[in-house]
Amino acid sequence: PATFTHLAAIKYFGTSSDLRPFDSIQEVFDEVDKARVDYGVVPIENSIEGIVNYTIDMFLDTDLKISGEIFVSVNLHLMSKEAELSKVKKVYSHRHAIAQARKWLSENLPKVEIEEVSSTAKAAELASREPGTAAIASEAAALLYDLNILAKNIQELSKNFTRFLVIGKTDSEFPSGRDKTSVMFSTKHVAGALFKALQPFAVYDVNLSKIESRPTKKRPWEYVFFVDIEGHRKEDRVAKALEELKETCSFFKILGSYPAGFKE
Repeated sequence: PATFTHLAAIKYFGTSSDLRPFDSIQEVFDEVDKARVDYGVVPIENSIEGIVNYTIDMFLDTDLKISGEIFVSVNLHLMSKEAELSKVKKVYSHRHAIAQARKWLSENLPKVEIEEVSSTAKAAELASREPGTAAIASEAAALLYDLNILAKNIQELSKNFTRFLVIGKTDSEFPSGRDKTSVMFSTKHVAGALFKALQPFAVYDVNLSKIESRPTKKRPWEYVFFVDIEGHRKEDRVAKALEELKETCSFFKILGSYPAGFKE
């Protein structure tokens, strides 16, 4: 509760939904895969820190689909049971939040110990129990754990967003008019292979909004590409581009088509 993932789930499903917290991205995938929950919400990328590699890796190991996306504005605050900044000797937070607040920490708390924990909400929980500590977390976490906000908006950039994916057994079957499609693929180790794989998107005027590469972890120096495409897999030009991409790949997987989320 009170993590940014929790806020994303509320934004997408509403407060009346039965929302259940789990300790890791893997647990979310496992619970959806075993049909113990209908959907999961997981982070995929941050506008400052970039891609969440573990989420991409999990798609290699499951057949789950992406059925939606949410963008959440990330405002990070320093909070504590202490009333004064000078009494803070240790700061807890998730590693991404620490990285996003690194400049503020170095300027305002240069000698304070910083410790990574599993989530921003876990950081707030620890700060609520340990004197002389603080957390970097959301305003919701400060309210939940009754903490004083000692400094607001300490993230490096004011426009800081995290993109979350909704995962389930199926994706969105029909186009909404404003969709994305995510795919994963690998190419052969020959000259021009990636160029040939991506060429159909240019031929059919399909825009790519993201491309990332990740080690497959099966063979050394073997990579898989994660790509976001503007459009639904059932749209004619997208379908043609994907079919031609598939013909050039040693591995190909459609992760799903889904309505594009709105940035705040």
